[in-house]
Amino acid sequence: MIDLTRLHAHEMARLLRHGDVTARELTEAHLALAERQNRALNAWLTIDRDRALAEADAADARLAAARAEGARAVDALHPILGIPIALKDLVSVAGGKATAGSRILDGYRAPYDAHITERLRDAGAVILGKTNMDEFAMGSSTEHSAYGPTANPWALDRVPGGSSGGSAAAVAAFHAPVSIGTDTGGSIRQPAALCGIVGLKPTYGRVSRYGIVAFASSLDQIGPFARNARDAAALLHAVAGRDERDSTSAPVSVPDELLSLPAADDEAAGWLRGKRLGLPREYFVAGMEPQVEHRVRAAVAALEAAGARVDEVSLPHTDYGLATYYIVAPAEASANLARYDGIRYGPRLGNGTVLENYLATRGRGFGPEVKRRIMLGTYALSAGYYDAYYLKAQKVRTLIKQDFDRLWLEGFDALVAPTSPTVAFPFGAKMADPVSMYLSDACTLPVNMAGLPGISVPCGLADGLPVGLQFIGAAWSELELFHLSRAYEAITAGADWRGLEPADLARADDPGTPTPAERAGVLSAS
Repeated sequence: MIDLTRLHAHEMARLLRHGDVTARELTEAHLALAERQNRALNAWLTIDRDRALAEADAADARLAAARAEGARAVDALHPILGIPIALKDLVSVAGGKATAGSRILDGYRAPYDAHITERLRDAGAVILGKTNMDEFAMGSSTEHSAYGPTANPWALDRVPGGSSGGSAAAVAAFHAPVSIGTDTGGSIRQPAALCGIVGLKPTYGRVSRYGIVAFASSLDQIGPFARNARDAAALLHAVAGRDERDSTSAPVSVPDELLSLPAADDEAAGWLRGKRLGLPREYFVAGMEPQVEHRVRAAVAALEAAGARVDEVSLPHTDYGLATYYIVAPAEASANLARYDGIRYGPRLGNGTVLENYLATRGRGFGPEVKRRIMLGTYALSAGYYDAYYLKAQKVRTLIKQDFDRLWLEGFDALVAPTSPTVAFPFGAKMADPVSMYLSDACTLPVNMAGLPGISVPCGLADGLPVGLQFIGAAWSELELFHLSRAYEAITAGADWRGLEPADLARADDPGTPTPAERAGVLSAS
């Protein structure tokens, strides 16, 4: 018997078209696994069984109608049709919860679908539910969720990364073949690296943000998680494209070639021949774990052996990226989160004056990390400090982008770098030191500052935990990044680590395994 949850999305699509499996069978298999293991992982905030099965039945009806019309009609179906998918819990689904990992949105139900939800429905995807996340996407570990932390399937006492940790863990644990996350400073790529899967942050403007709970509007971007490049590319194809309701959504065509990445390893590996890749020296940051650096440099050597030319390059303003990001992002968050006042969204706390109720709602509704960033952002925007902090940060942001632009003009096809300086760290290891937590995104956030696409792919294990390799490209070069990622998959197809599953999945199956919150509490106490 085939374990349907272990299939890749493109394999599921082929079986669905041939009538060898139904979307309902796929959906039921993934729902059963997610429901059984979620106590141990806490990857899901909502599992919507009834809606998912209804969408699966609708997908089966579309498949049956297409098969009745003939091969051309079947070929015209999007490969995401009938495929189970998980959404980060800041994506609006009409009538469904959208907590953004915060108590301040308890009880809120979205009155409309996000643009990407509409696109997924049009393609016929099956939405299984909503995944856990750091509150308002502010965090690098998913420990800042108001609904408890998520565990990493590779080691249940460690974090999956963040803020899209639930979406990454759900894919790594085979609860869904693909999922949606958002990336403001690395929140797709970093958890992809820590969970051993593929995660893409698209070019800013490639995917509409309409219907997404905002963190920092000039940085947020929606993107896919998957277990390989082909599936991630198909999901991006389904959700990308211009949306008139989002003024930052770019009128740039989405290449259909995203749906035809090479299936054969020999053909895929050939993409590397003659490619010129830059290796930024600044991305090997202080504090990088030696085994992580070893794995990344081994991956770079494999790329060179397969025909790519790799040159060391410099992005001199990278060192200012972290400080710049933590002025720009909190400033935008301060403005975006002003709307949560206990009147328009979620619960209204307190029983006094309007001001007393406002303070009570925000004081008890927001968690400590959100409060920290609101205060930082409000300070940076305040009279007398705007020019000194926010305006200067925007000028440095321009310099960061110019560093990348110079390399594209010099003829580099892409950059290759570490995704995260560390493997997944234990619960509580960085909660008492916010700066240490912020450094988790040191290799990813410059890409957001420049509005560029970046992708993380697994490149092996360090001490039994996944390590991520990052490709960074020029604006709108997602197809190039997917080709490079697929090529790297091809040249490492025979590696021992390729066939390994997350080590703690058996423990996740045990109903007696403690919850992530219980494990985190024990670790914190010790």
